[in-house]
Amino acid sequence: MKNLSFLFIFGISFFPLLCFSFDPETPTDRRVLVLLDDFSLKSSHSIFFNSLKSRGFDLDFKLADDPTLSLRRYGQYLYDALILFSPSTERFGGSLDLAAVLDFVDSGHDLIVAVDASASDLIKNIATECGVDFDEDSSAMVIDHKSYAISGTEGDHTLIASDDFIQSDVILGKTKIKAPVIFKGIAHSVNAANNLVLKVLSASPSAYSANPKSELSSPPLLTGSAISLVSVVQARNNARIMIAGSLDLFSNRLLRTAVQKAGSPDKYEKSGNEQFVTEISKWVFHERGHLKAVNLKHNKVGETDEPAIYRIKDDLKFSVKIYEWSGKSWETYVADDVQVQFYMMSPYVLKTLSTDGKGLYHASFKVPDVYGVFQFKVDYLRLGYTSLSLSKQIPVRPFRHNEYERFITTAFPYYGASFTTMAGFFIFSILYLYNK
Repeated sequence: MKNLSFLFIFGISFFPLLCFSFDPETPTDRRVLVLLDDFSLKSSHSIFFNSLKSRGFDLDFKLADDPTLSLRRYGQYLYDALILFSPSTERFGGSLDLAAVLDFVDSGHDLIVAVDASASDLIKNIATECGVDFDEDSSAMVIDHKSYAISGTEGDHTLIASDDFIQSDVILGKTKIKAPVIFKGIAHSVNAANNLVLKVLSASPSAYSANPKSELSSPPLLTGSAISLVSVVQARNNARIMIAGSLDLFSNRLLRTAVQKAGSPDKYEKSGNEQFVTEISKWVFHERGHLKAVNLKHNKVGETDEPAIYRIKDDLKFSVKIYEWSGKSWETYVADDVQVQFYMMSPYVLKTLSTDGKGLYHASFKVPDVYGVFQFKVDYLRLGYTSLSLSKQIPVRPFRHNEYERFITTAFPYYGASFTTMAGFFIFSILYLYNK
């Protein structure tokens, strides 16, 4: 008995360690694993890392070849996001490999990948699995002879100044990025068959991908606006991924340097890099564009309790509350494109929900004249926002035998025919029986 008591007490004290997990309903105070090629990146990219820390993230810095690396322990993930600033790593240490990274994302966790000209096949394969293909030429870089950043020494056309941003307030914030973003790195293209990938920062039409130290012997494979400098992915499980072709994009040097785009008279004391990487990291880590739906309700009009079954042609009311995470608290989400389906094999009713401006969405409609097992379905997909997929099942019955209307006016001819037939049969019977 003493041994059993000891095991019980030990198990209770150890249980919280086994149950460490992140509640996806409140995306804050999360642990992030940062894998580096060299610890010097902690100081050379400190502005970006300090920005994450100031927003409540707990960063765990490790070398990519650390033999103790592990994303899971006792069946639970130890981290909620992963940052790969280790482009030259040919093989991760510990139990981490390509499959482990993909499983991490498949479990709903977030990922940032930044590469440079030394990108290894391992890192490129991770990007390929996420719907992004880097240039096959390992020595190629993005070159632009028109949209380059003017520096003290004229002529580095691999130092791109790009301002071709995605037009989305939820991804890049409502404050417009005025200064161009400085980019020095390699090109990638998005997989046309993958509709989950978005180009966030694109190259100009005059850009191309080639080796800057050699002459072109054949036309480059990637040219113009087909080149993506930074792309993002939102998976169907709402995991978010950012893939950048430049590790220097996050560096202190480019975050604080002055910038002037070739051919433009405007000169900025500070590049748009800091605002860009800060705002896009807020989106990747669900500090913006993260939705949740609560209090899905339905009831008959004039009643408050939710019924167990509806009857055909009942008037019903449907409502749901939707909130958006602001980075610190849940705020009401206001939109005019949220719809509900009353669904059985196919939608019999499709209704746009009205909103009161305080997060409550509602609609009223009549149950169709079809009985069976229906579902209330809300499938909400909007660029930059986490998808909402809600459903609630409810049966619909026909009228009972005593609920049908009696003596319908349009049926009077049939009633008359029936009574006339009975009267005729009665008269015929009397005449047949008693007439000699």
